[in-house]
Amino acid sequence: MSDVRTAHTADLDPATLTAARALLDDVFAGDMADDDWEHALGGVHALAWEDGVLVGHASVVQRRLLHGGRALRTGYVEGVGVLASRRRRGHATAMMAALERIIRRAYDLGALGATDEAAAFYAGRGWRRWAGPLSALTPDGVLRTPDEEGAVHVLEGDVPLDLSGALTCDWRHGHVW
Repeated sequence: MSDVRTAHTADLDPATLTAARALLDDVFAGDMADDDWEHALGGVHALAWEDGVLVGHASVVQRRLLHGGRALRTGYVEGVGVLASRRRRGHATAMMAALERIIRRAYDLGALGATDEAAAFYAGRGWRRWAGPLSALTPDGVLRTPDEEGAVHVLEGDVPLDLSGALTCDWRHGHVW
C-alpha cells in the first residue's frame, strides 16, 4: 500500500530533498542533470513512502504555455519516478492522482514530457499526446523544438485546446520541455 504525502518544496526538510534527488538519480540511472532537478523544485511534491522508505517522487510546478493566443497557467509535472524494486505497486498511480487533483483545481491545464515507456501509463490516466508543433520562448525569440514533438502530453481542463495547434513553453535552462 502506498503512503503518498504532498508538500511544497519550502516545506520539505533538506534530508527529504536529498533523498528525493538520490531516488531520481537512481531511477534515471545517473541521467538526472542538475537542471532537471531544479525543474522539479518550487512546486508541490508527491512523495511515495513504503515501510518508511522513500520509493517514489513526482512534482508539479507552475509554468506558462502559449496556445491559441493565450498564456495558460500550467501545472507542469516533473521528476516522476519509482524505485525499480518498488514498481507495479500503485505508487506512480497514487502520486499522479495527488498531482492531478492539484492541476485540476489550480491550473488551466496540466502538461508533461513523457518517455515512450511511460506514454501508455499517462494515456490511461486521461493525458493526451500533443500532436501540433512545439516551440520554446527563448532569449533569442520563439524557436521550434521538433525533437520534443510526440513526447509532450496534456491533461485538459476548462480551457479549449486544439491539440494539433502550436504550443510554446516558457524558457528555462536545460530541457525546456
